[in-house]
Amino acid sequence: MAGNFWQSAHYQQWLLDGQDLIQERRADLEVLTEEEYHKVMIFFANFIQQLGETLKLRQQVIATATTFLKRFYARNSLKCIDPLLLAPTSVFLSSKVEEFGVISNSRLISTCQTVVKNKFSYAYNSEFPYRTNHILECEFYLLESMDCCLIVYQPYRPLVQYMQDLGGEGEVLQLAWRIVNDSLRTDVCLLFPPYEIALSCIHMACVVHQKDCKQWFAELNTDLDRIMEITRYILNLYDLWESYDERKEIQGLLQKMPKPNTQPVPRVVR
Repeated sequence: MAGNFWQSAHYQQWLLDGQDLIQERRADLEVLTEEEYHKVMIFFANFIQQLGETLKLRQQVIATATTFLKRFYARNSLKCIDPLLLAPTSVFLSSKVEEFGVISNSRLISTCQTVVKNKFSYAYNSEFPYRTNHILECEFYLLESMDCCLIVYQPYRPLVQYMQDLGGEGEVLQLAWRIVNDSLRTDVCLLFPPYEIALSCIHMACVVHQKDCKQWFAELNTDLDRIMEITRYILNLYDLWESYDERKEIQGLLQKMPKPNTQPVPRVVR
């Protein structure tokens, strides 16, 4: 494990260029519009969040699992592996990487079944179709695609450190933390270092709570244009949420989305 971010594989291999990201997605964007693609990725980030909360995982584990999912599809089409399989596989791998402890196979599968049935029945008419052998095989492909670069630096630690320096650890920190969580529904974790994401979320939280942080930001040795670029990604997400009714739209998007050639036959819930 690298002692600091700048020596890590996260920095050296997994900060991508925005144009390269669009190029890698070109096969999927022949089927889905860019907005539809983002809606699908938001849905599976929500699925990981709900799965993680049901399993009582720390937010760090959930965030790393979401990053694993995004890294895989940054280099692969949606038709390579069903995201409904990759999402729990990412959670399974993340729980080990983040030293939370291994989730038992039976508990992971049963929780997926419960979450699909109780929380996402508006998206799926059938039961969760995958079993332990599918998760274990998928984990191999996930590891291979990420070149075994498993350490993910998240914005949470720099967020807390910056807020201590700024002197606002109450409601501003709480809101900034929630904005970091929301940022996982965007591409910023693939494009920007975690400390810049933390600064963007702090800036947004300060604006909302009308806390004057201009002087503090002016004294930072950082590129404020990049901070504002991250802010635009997150604000675009909020704009999308304003008009996006996931319960009405997602089933059609999942049917339209590129799919693997071979999938388990799901059992229809009667």
